[in-house]
Amino acid sequence: MTHEHGPGYAAAPTATAADWDARYAASELVWGAGPNRFVVQHTADLPPGRAVDIACGEGRNAVYLAQRGWHVTGVDFSAKALEKARQLEAATAQQHSVIPVTWICADALTFTPEPVDLAMIVYAHLPAALRRTVLRRAAAALRPGGRILMIGHNTRNITHGTGGPQDPEILYTATDIIDDLGKVAPDMLVEVAAEPLREVPGADRPAIDTVVLAQRP
Repeated sequence: MTHEHGPGYAAAPTATAADWDARYAASELVWGAGPNRFVVQHTADLPPGRAVDIACGEGRNAVYLAQRGWHVTGVDFSAKALEKARQLEAATAQQHSVIPVTWICADALTFTPEPVDLAMIVYAHLPAALRRTVLRRAAAALRPGGRILMIGHNTRNITHGTGGPQDPEILYTATDIIDDLGKVAPDMLVEVAAEPLREVPGADRPAIDTVVLAQRP
């Protein structure tokens, strides 16, 4: 089963690496093996280059990009998550050609990426000030023409959607991310700003997500 929510800090902004180690140790793949649908949708037409997956969790999106010819660095502060990411990469490599992923155990708030063509921040939920810290570092790493892909649970998901964190302080709308980019990387050009509905099996109503894709000139 593929789950469309994701890793990083989604449970609570105060969750520690040890908290996430325990969560990842409690089951096989918390988020599933397949890539997030919006990652697939918004990277399908991009030429492979160098990418960083910030708060990569068990690595499903990083491995997907590597399978498509990207040179990827996956970053997470949970050593257990990265252990499982390496296992997923090895299992995938048995069936498909996969460029080896570089896995780094580090905190998204302090990690400085090498120059990249794509920075992904997928379901990494933080209070706004910390979110902007991560965005600033990601944007600073982009090569000319490089892109940031930001995906997460929408603020309206609490009242009108299904699942996800229930703390509005760590959720965001597309407008929030556009405003963030205006503060930390004002030269970025927003290409996609969407709040798609996502069907959730067994739920009475869909989840509401936020997707923003922005490019450095």
